[in-house]
Amino acid sequence: MNGLFARTRAIATWQVTLGVALLVLGFLIAAQVRSEGPRVRYTSQERTPLVATALDLQAQQEALKTQLLAIRAEIQGYEQQGQGGAAITGQLNDQLQAARLSSGLVALQGPGLVIQLTDSSAAVPIDGNARDYLVSGDDVLAVIRALWLSGAEGIAVNGERLVVSSAIIDIGGSVLVNSAYLAPPYQVSAIGPAGMFDKLVREPGFVDFVKARAQTFGIGVSYATPASVDLPAYAGSVTLRYGKSAPTPEPSLAAP
Repeated sequence: MNGLFARTRAIATWQVTLGVALLVLGFLIAAQVRSEGPRVRYTSQERTPLVATALDLQAQQEALKTQLLAIRAEIQGYEQQGQGGAAITGQLNDQLQAARLSSGLVALQGPGLVIQLTDSSAAVPIDGNARDYLVSGDDVLAVIRALWLSGAEGIAVNGERLVVSSAIIDIGGSVLVNSAYLAPPYQVSAIGPAGMFDKLVREPGFVDFVKARAQTFGIGVSYATPASVDLPAYAGSVTLRYGKSAPTPEPSLAAP
């Protein structure tokens, strides 16, 4: 007994302390290892579905990006088509405006001249016809034809614009132009090139008219060349009751 006590006292104090510390450390390591096992298993079990979910979300994001790029390309195509459509619309509007100008549906302003026809002031002979001394629709029509041949681009008679369907008819002591009854004097206004009057006075039809009507019966023929001539737009109806557009013939294929 005394020998055992003696051997115990012979053990150094630091050795006892070290042994106790190692024993405590062993318990801690064992407890840590036991607790890490479920945690590792838990983390491994949860990581797989999380990774799958992340990959699925990434795939969805890529699909949305692709769809967004496709939509942007489609919008760009529509914008380009819209620009082309605007250009085509502009061309069609220009053509429509040109058609309106040539058909008299638009007011005109430009250089030209005005021919005025007045009834004769000469005394009618006893054996003469009083109507020969009055301006007739044929007189107005003769001047209009001469102006067209002289290069006129637009003509109006007392403010009535002439179009392809205009008619000039004698009605009693007046002249019917389009659907308006006009009384003398008759002013035939025309827009055309600067040398239009020079061409007019040399035009055979106008020369014959002046000889037959002005020199023989005293019909007054005067003219003016204002700086600018104004022609109103045609205000009548353009509806055709009997005419309609003819079908466009299909191009024939040449035989090989």
